[in-house]
Amino acid sequence: MSADEVNQRAQTVEAYRLWWQHDAHWYQGVASRFGQQAANELNAEALRKVALHVGQRVARRSGPLPDSGDNGKDLEELRRRYDECGDRMFPRELRNASTEVEDEGEGEDAGLIVLTLRRNFAITMVRMAGSLEGYQCPCTDIHAGWSEGLGVTLTENRAESCLRDGDKACRLLMRVATPVAPPAPVSSAPATEG
Repeated sequence: MSADEVNQRAQTVEAYRLWWQHDAHWYQGVASRFGQQAANELNAEALRKVALHVGQRVARRSGPLPDSGDNGKDLEELRRRYDECGDRMFPRELRNASTEVEDEGEGEDAGLIVLTLRRNFAITMVRMAGSLEGYQCPCTDIHAGWSEGLGVTLTENRAESCLRDGDKACRLLMRVATPVAPPAPVSSAPATEG
């Protein structure tokens, strides 16, 4: 990589940091004027809309979700798409995350995808802005947006642990309805006698 490319990447990362700092100060301003609950709700709503857009872009780029009949293979492809959503929305320089399929079996416990987040720049910025007290992470709203954009139905979407609460990592559970791909639409054309 040339010195110009390294400098360009450093400038890009700095721009991300400045926008996250802006976001943290915006959040703090809304919280101080309208209350913490309003700031949390507006933050989650805005991030869900962005996540929906990101999920839709990944879906268009990747094509329809597979319906291979092999639930494990299909969930692995979905896991890859969730990773791509995360990479598009939050550059790797600003977070440390991984996604894995934990349960690809059959039945109501199937379809568990776990996102583990060991570093989250948003929490760092909110902490630096002095707004961590009362801040509610919008992670489940982000995952709901990604899922909707990807065309996936979640049957579970929750945080098991959170960096905001002092845990070593966020462990976010997304259980998807299986099979992953939606069933083909049934034709409603009347039958003809022949």
